[in-house]
Amino acid sequence: MIQYSHVCLDTFGYELPPRIVTSDQIEERLAAVYRRLRLPAGRLELMSGIRQRRLWPAGTRPSEAATLAGRQVLGKAGLAATEVECLIFTSVSRDMMEPATASFVHEKLGLSRDALIFDISNACLGFLDGMVMLANMIELGQVQNGLIVSGETAEELLESTLLTLLGDESLSRKTIKPAFASLTIGSGSVGLLMRRASQNEQKPRLVHGAWQANTVHSDLCHGGQKGVGTTLMATNSEELLHRGVETAELTWQIFSERSGWRAGDVDRFFCHQVGSAHAKLLFERLGLAAEKNFETLDILGNVGSVSAPITMAMAMERGAFQPGQKGALLGIGSGINCMMLGVEW
Repeated sequence: MIQYSHVCLDTFGYELPPRIVTSDQIEERLAAVYRRLRLPAGRLELMSGIRQRRLWPAGTRPSEAATLAGRQVLGKAGLAATEVECLIFTSVSRDMMEPATASFVHEKLGLSRDALIFDISNACLGFLDGMVMLANMIELGQVQNGLIVSGETAEELLESTLLTLLGDESLSRKTIKPAFASLTIGSGSVGLLMRRASQNEQKPRLVHGAWQANTVHSDLCHGGQKGVGTTLMATNSEELLHRGVETAELTWQIFSERSGWRAGDVDRFFCHQVGSAHAKLLFERLGLAAEKNFETLDILGNVGSVSAPITMAMAMERGAFQPGQKGALLGIGSGINCMMLGVEW
């Protein structure tokens, strides 16, 4: 468990890709597969709760997506790019293996040469890990502020999955299951400026956090697998759901031990959202009120590391999370890792 006294969430910014792809449109692409396997139309939305997801223009790099969110943050915060002291890039998606994608974002945003920059990669939990790393530096007085960015690009994975499913005549109802999670993925980007809190801070503060690792289940979701000219992901969705919720329950037990952070004390939850069944089981298992869960799943899909922070950003924008309230960010990453962070406004 961690506690912070001097960390402020100053400004969120995000960018939604321009192209909307519905679950119905994906099923239309897979019509031949659906007919052969006798799958009912509407199955994808019914099982996932995802009506649509967003996609970038072809060729968009994760650094380009993250830069869009970073510019939104700096513009809203009124902060000059040269004043940013640390930049952390946290996406599942990366431009390439080397150099760090943060280096491309750093150059595109025009940040100072004095800024500390690096990537953090931890599946869908990356952004929350970035928040902890930056908060630690702020709390220790090593930096006064920093920018966390994430830009997820689902286009190649989605298209590769569709082409693979259409080209595999041996598919059965059983063997198609590991590809299902890949059809729920969406694109998007988010950024957050964090800084040292002032004495009479009026903006949200990061005050609390807990995590758990359950890596015996690291075999349940493997991404980045290579086919012939493709990038694929294989996911045991049902088992990952149960083991992820199991890990979240352990995390919640630790998180809620701190006074003032029990179920009745938290006004809003902002979760990494992967499916409606997952959200339902999660809140039932943790004994939390489902109406406190602010959701973006139906319009964004699973946006990886972008999911939890963009959901909080949109809740603040719409007045669903306000001054005087407490919120909790919950991320679950394949691996399995789980983290919950407490934000007090």
